[in-house]
Amino acid sequence: TKTKTTAMDLQELLNFQPSRASKRPLEVLTPSPSPSHKQPRRSHKYPPTPGHSLGQPIKLSDISSPVIQLNAAPVKEIPVVENTAKSRKIEEERLLKLLAAAEEEDDLLPAPHEEVTLSSLKKLLLSLNKKSTLNQQLRVKYSDEPTRFMESELELYGEIQKLRIVSTCPESYPQLIELDFHNTLLQLLGHENADIAMCVADLLREMLDVDPLNEGVEGAELLSQQLLEGQVMSLLVSLLGKLDEKNAEESQGIHNILGLVENMAEFQQQEVLNSSGEQGLLIWLLKRIRIRTFDANKLYSTEILSILLQNNTGNQQLLGAKNGIDCLLEAVSLYKRREPVTGDEIEMVENLFDCLCMSLTHAPNRVKFLEGEGLQLMILLLKDRKMCRRSSLKVLNHALQGREGVENCVKFIELYGLRTIFPFFMLPNKTCKKNAISGMEQDEHVISILLSLIRNVQGQQKERVLTKFLEKDMEKAERIVELHFFYKQRSSLSDSIISKEIEKSDDEPDEDEIYMKRLDGGLFVLQQIDLIILEVMYYAPVMLRERIHKLFEQQRVSIVTVKDVVVEFLQQLGDGA
Repeated sequence: TKTKTTAMDLQELLNFQPSRASKRPLEVLTPSPSPSHKQPRRSHKYPPTPGHSLGQPIKLSDISSPVIQLNAAPVKEIPVVENTAKSRKIEEERLLKLLAAAEEEDDLLPAPHEEVTLSSLKKLLLSLNKKSTLNQQLRVKYSDEPTRFMESELELYGEIQKLRIVSTCPESYPQLIELDFHNTLLQLLGHENADIAMCVADLLREMLDVDPLNEGVEGAELLSQQLLEGQVMSLLVSLLGKLDEKNAEESQGIHNILGLVENMAEFQQQEVLNSSGEQGLLIWLLKRIRIRTFDANKLYSTEILSILLQNNTGNQQLLGAKNGIDCLLEAVSLYKRREPVTGDEIEMVENLFDCLCMSLTHAPNRVKFLEGEGLQLMILLLKDRKMCRRSSLKVLNHALQGREGVENCVKFIELYGLRTIFPFFMLPNKTCKKNAISGMEQDEHVISILLSLIRNVQGQQKERVLTKFLEKDMEKAERIVELHFFYKQRSSLSDSIISKEIEKSDDEPDEDEIYMKRLDGGLFVLQQIDLIILEVMYYAPVMLRERIHKLFEQQRVSIVTVKDVVVEFLQQLGDGA
């Protein structure tokens, strides 16, 4: 009778399943999983027994560490090593200990089917406050004895984990904010234990990862606003300074913090941009991208930096003041001798170039770009690095524009940059297959660079540019006229499409919006081309003017069409033009 009772107890244990999901998924051993069934992840705590695979049956006698078989066959089908009370008792004790540990971990998480109510959330918040207060008291009382407050920190960590369920009901955020929920989390974000602070940052990231179409978006906006008012960016920067990326968990913590910043920017973009510069995040990002090794955090850092620099003069100015231009050029220079390999690395390099372009919209940064030998680097990349050509052209376009780009234009010509840029000017109009670069985008950058060079230099420098149009039987003059007719046709086709859209629409047409569509359809590049033609016609020798006139006559088109395009361009600029 005793033996029968023991066998029944063991059967109940082997077939036992917790009523709620455990924190760590237990390993399921099945004799022959179907192809469509995804293999469970191996437990790191209990490695598989040598000589067995996950798809094979396993004997209790081969188990060196206790493993639960949730889908096991009845106990009578499982062979036992020795049919003795002692061996059964040992196996039974092991299973009981493991089940007790699983239930203990299971208690940290709410039941998966439990209804989330405001009342239950209040209970969680109250429990969190109690655990946090107790932990702080013990830390003060036993500051020199960490073991005395370690248990309270484990309990506090567990309470924070329970709060993850809050992210499933963003419509409750306003009520939680009234209960000072956000200030509790801000306080814990500055906790001395980095693990607790990282857990809070990850919780906030999940809470603000709300679909814009979700009904709770207003609650997420309010929470983001309250966090920013509570100097959350300063706390995050302080936490970032404590973390060591050599540790895998802390590296993931940094990634989660950057995700939190990105989520906040979705709701409070201007406030995030301002506070990031003022409270030190931009400086941390600049230091991070200087690390030569590529990884996911470096990619994410470049993405966040590009967000902070977009249409924000304050951050652009701060970047220039903190030697940010040199940091960006140093990061790009790593690709002088090699191409980026993976898709993520290519994306990171493009982000670096975008950051340079946005920084150069702040005029004083163009001087720093010149002093940092940015022109030399871009010319080198244009010659040798196919993957970086489009981005290098874009950066040069920003660096040479306007009156603030005069010094860069002069230096570009002195560095024999004309030898590099004109081969791109002579490329035929077609879509470049590499990286799906459109010919129109490349033409736009090249034409804008040439126009800046012609307008921003004088004397001998201007003659060097115009002389290029006389070389090789004036082939570059033929090319500029060819581009005029190509983009004239493209612009006319775009205008006809826009006119049809206006006719079909019942709304009142917006003139500014229509003009922007026309610019995108090819009008902008056409304007730049015709401005170059007028400059060449005015300053070039007579023989070059005659050649351009003849090229227009061959197409039976008056050169007055160039004047009409430029007049429209000047009218859009306004009286000050």
